[in-house]
Amino acid sequence: QVHLVESGGGLVQPGGSLRLSCVASGRTLGLNSMAWFRQVLGKEREFVAQISWSSDSIYYADSVKGRFTISRGNAKNTVYLQMDSLNPEDTAVYYCNALSGSPPQNSWGQGTQVTVSS
Repeated sequence: QVHLVESGGGLVQPGGSLRLSCVASGRTLGLNSMAWFRQVLGKEREFVAQISWSSDSIYYADSVKGRFTISRGNAKNTVYLQMDSLNPEDTAVYYCNALSGSPPQNSWGQGTQVTVSS
């Protein structure tokens, strides 16, 4: 079991920036790709960004491309999401996701609230 803890959410004005962090602990030996998703109350959870184990494969949702940057720490058990040029449509609970083991198993964090408002 991989345990994920997110941090870094908060309230920011439109045009501002936030940096989310997610730290994985527990059975991290088989940790593979990590990702960020977000969810607005009453809507489905949506994909934001994903990064492979070696950081050589990175994917973004079209809605955040050019504004958000996903990266991985040197220890590989940490993933970051740098969010720039935030707008109110980015308001959501952001969840960290990790794939680990074989067959791959999904793990989710508890989420961190990001609110973009003036």
